[in-house]
Amino acid sequence: QVQLVESGGGSVQAGGSLRLSCAASGSTVSNYCMGWFRQAAGKERDYVAFIYRGATSGFYADSVKGRFTISRDNAKNTLYLEMKNVRPEDTAIYYCASSRSCLNWKTVSAYDYWGQGTQVTVSS
Repeated sequence: QVQLVESGGGSVQAGGSLRLSCAASGSTVSNYCMGWFRQAAGKERDYVAFIYRGATSGFYADSVKGRFTISRDNAKNTLYLEMKNVRPEDTAIYYCASSRSCLNWKTVSAYDYWGQGTQVTVSS
């Protein structure tokens, strides 16, 4: 059983930076493909970023490409999302998730375990 706990969310002004963390237990992040998703109020849960098992760089939604960076610290068993130059439209609850299959990784259904989410609010 895998447990994921997000942290690092909060309020930040547009143009600022934030780093989200996803601490894993019950398994190691190196054994799974990992993703970040976000869900704004009244919206669907959308793909943000993805990193393959064993990879050192990831993939990104067009809306965050060049601003966000997904990374993994295997020693700390933690996944990160570095958010730079944030925009009001980045406001959402952010979730980390793990996938055994590593297939269809832009979709919610690809993931086996989810964290509880952490709120990010970006003001103008």
